[in-house]
Order: sequence, then structure tokens, then C-alpha cells
Amino acid sequence: MNWEQLLSLKRFGDTNKRIRKEQDETRLGFEVDYDRVIFSSEFRSLQDKTQVIPLSQTDFVHTRLTHSLEVSVVGRSLGRIVGKKILDKHPHLQNIHGYRANDFGAIVAAAALAHDIGNPPFGHSGEKAIGAFFKAGQGLDFKDKLTQKEYQDLCDFEGNANGFKILTESRQGREGGLRLSYATLGAFMKYPKESLPKKPTNHIADKKYGFFQNEKNAFQEVASELGMLKRGSENDLSFSRHPLAYLVEAADDICYTIIDFEDGINLGLIQEEYALEYLINLVRDSINTEKYHSLLNTQDRVSYLRALAINTLINEVVNLFMTNEEAILDGTFSKALLDHSKYEAQITDIIKVSIEKVYQSSEVVDKEIVGYEVINKLLEVFTNTIHNKFNGSLSNYDKLILQGFPETLEIDHEDLYSNLLSICNYISKLSDSNAILTYRKLKGNHL
Repeated sequence: MNWEQLLSLKRFGDTNKRIRKEQDETRLGFEVDYDRVIFSSEFRSLQDKTQVIPLSQTDFVHTRLTHSLEVSVVGRSLGRIVGKKILDKHPHLQNIHGYRANDFGAIVAAAALAHDIGNPPFGHSGEKAIGAFFKAGQGLDFKDKLTQKEYQDLCDFEGNANGFKILTESRQGREGGLRLSYATLGAFMKYPKESLPKKPTNHIADKKYGFFQNEKNAFQEVASELGMLKRGSENDLSFSRHPLAYLVEAADDICYTIIDFEDGINLGLIQEEYALEYLINLVRDSINTEKYHSLLNTQDRVSYLRALAINTLINEVVNLFMTNEEAILDGTFSKALLDHSKYEAQITDIIKVSIEKVYQSSEVVDKEIVGYEVINKLLEVFTNTIHNKFNGSLSNYDKLILQGFPETLEIDHEDLYSNLLSICNYISKLSDSNAILTYRKLKGNHL
């Protein structure tokens, strides 16, 4: 892969090549990507979607929206620093083509901002609930009506693939979705493969999948434009990652590792003493102990340690990326950047504490159970209606359900898979509160 092609400004529907030197520096194309994501309704819904603590009423606990904003800030820093080093190493990118360090920062920031845009309500348990419905619930009845890959898309419903659908899917008046630059779409795709085969190798790009069967053509167009390297067999679509996807992933890893830990401490689920014990090896070289001890409350002390830890990991990620740039470009770099970090043991310890004290706390588990019940009920009713509509056997109840769907929901596809996927996509866009409100309506508890 080569950087000039990877930094493509092309958007869906373009007939002419966009030249970096011809860009308006006051409103650069990559920065427009950020604006389009942040003004989208799908992004706004993240303000009421779970990050770690479902349905939390506590002000300082992160939602998907605050998490995404923080990931984008870290991603912007990573992109800019790496961008400067890339331009120093490959000066023709700047001297001939006009690229700037901020271009890299803008691409990574926009992709990072969108990285959770496809996640359903109730956090990762929402993804699992959708998958469980098709693998073992009422949705199992659809197995024989779909191709193997179509059915697998639903059984392993994936927020990353759903995000790509949201960003690229055309509908009337909105052709090409948000029409982001292909460079940003490439950086967004952490898992540039289809749902089958599952984990064909231990390469990080094969861990999950990144697009549904309906978006296969859109994905291929983006991958081709960017010069992403083909992997896998002839019949199974799979590519190497866009290099900047490693930075988006690292920004997310840094934030959820450190900030979920911080949330756990602020909620009282993790003792404050753990903060210094587990973070000290990350901040040892930068901590001002006098300043630390002068801070008067837990929140301020943990916030100070968090800032230092994030800065340490940003510098670590930059060094790892530049050390492994050639392997990343030729597709042979097979792990997440922080998996190669000298701080891997410390990061693993922090995540282990978060799992035990936060992710598996009774508050989280109890509300995840609620999430499973809510999503299962929505899918049960909506997929039954869609199936009856597809077969021309609508009941009066089905007709009432259809009237409640928004006009933008496309459920008149000629194939059942596309209609089922539309329903899953619709549910995924609901906020936690909206999902519960809809559930109550279906249960007759909203009168």
C-alpha cells in the first residue's frame, strides 16, 4: 500500500479526482468528514447509549457519545504526530502532493468519532442480544431462508459492520450515506472482511467482520480506491487494514482502558488506591507527586493520573506505529499496536480489574439482562411483521406496527435478508431510553 492512494479524498459519486493541493485550507475535505459525522442523527443518539454502565443516572459516567468524542481527541493527536513523522520520512507527500500532518489527524479524528456509530442500545450486550435472537431465538426460523453469509451477518450482528452501513448506505435524498472521504472510511474499517469465514487467521483484521453482504459492493469500491491489499481466498472477501485504522483502534483502546477504569473509581466500584497502584508504571516518569497530593478529592486525583496515562500511551503508540510502518503497509503487521507495547502487562492488569469490578458488577449485569429482554421483544414483533409483509399475510396488528415505523425505514426490498437487516439497523439506531419506551408500547404499558 502507498500513502498517496491511502489518503484519497474521493467521495461516493465523484466523477473527477480530488487533488490535495487544490483543497480549500479553511474547510479541508477530511475536516468536512468530522462535521458530517457530528451533525448526523445517528451520532446524536449516542448521547443516550451505554458505554459501560447501562442507563446510568450519574453525570460523570461516560455514554457512547462522550466516549466517542474522547476517542476522536486522542485519535487526532495520534494522527497529527504520526502524520508529521510520515511526512518527514516521505517528503514527496508534502512537497509534491501537498499533504499536511493535520490531514492525518483529521482522518483519524473523523473515523474515531464514528467508530461506535453502529452500536445498538445497551452496549455490547445489545450486539449479543441481536445475535442470540437469530442463533437460538425466534430468528432461528429464518436460517433456511437466507444464504450462509447472510444468516451469519445476523447471528454475529456487528456494530462495526452496521457503522459502515450507516456511513455509506444510500436512500432517497441521501445518496452515498454521509459521503465521507474514502480515506476516512478506510480508517474506520477495523475488520475489512465479511462475516464468513469466522476468524480464519489470528491476524487482528480477522477478529470480527466489517461489512454486511448488502454493503459488499460499497466496501470493494472503497478498498479498491485506497489500494488496500487483498487477503483470503477468491470466494471470501477480505483485505488488509488501512494503516490509519490501527491508530483509530489504539485511540479506542487507550480510552476504554483508562477511562472505564476511571469511571469505576468515581462510581466507587474500584477503590481509589488501585488508581495509583495500577497506573503508577504508566505515569512514573511524568507524575508530579507534590501536585498529586495537593488535589483534594478522588475525582481530581484520578483525572490527573488519567491525563498522564493517556499521554504516555499516545507517545507509545506513535513509536510503535513508526517502528512498524513498513509491516503495516505491506499487511504483515498482525496485532493491535498496544499488544506490542512495553506497557502490555500494566494495560492487561487494568482491564482485568475493570472486568471484575465494573463490567461484571451487579449494576451492569442487572441492566444488561433488561437490555436482552427489550431487544428480544422488539425483534420478535418487528421481524414477524416484516416476514408477514414479505409473504403478503399482514394481520391488523402488523399493519399498526408498520404505521409506527419512520418513513426512512426501507422495508420493501425484494429479498427477506435486506428487510431483516433493515429492522436490525433500525433497532440499532434507537437510544437506550427509546428502546425501552418502544418495548413498553409493545407490552401495552404506555397507556
